Amino acid sequence: MDTVAVFRLDDRRFGLPLAAVVRVVRAVAITPLPRAPTIVLGIVNAGGTVVPVIDMRRRLGMEGREMLLTDHLVLARTPRRVFGFLADAVTGVVHCTGSQAISASDVLPHIPYVRGVVKLEDGLVVIQDLDAFLSLEEEDAIDRAMESGG
Repeated sequence: MDTVAVFRLDDRRFGLPLAAVVRVVRAVAITPLPRAPTIVLGIVNAGGTVVPVIDMRRRLGMEGREMLLTDHLVLARTPRRVFGFLADAVTGVVHCTGSQAISASDVLPHIPYVRGVVKLEDGLVVIQDLDAFLSLEEEDAIDRAMESGG
């Protein structure tokens, strides 16, 4: 875990490896995508590419809420696709030293979607594992929904 982009959902801080972040933009209207998995909020046009938007709150077991004008859309890349998710804010980028980063297997071995934890002076940042974020069934269902146009 070298460099991490940090984002906030409610009062919790999460992170992604910076290499996985494509870009961060202001939230835009999300077009619903019928027949998509419940984890999908819909789709957006990101620079000419149609990208599914995942409900990060639902995936992490948090209570959902309506999108706000101040939200950000984080576009991230997995080995299989680019997808977006809404964040309350993207608070910065941190470079992690070896003593700051803790592997998920050391502290949270059975928590899904977590790659590790970074200890900062002002608290912890939970690093998400995007490779495990969507199941193959969810990936296939997203592909089918996008191909059929909803």
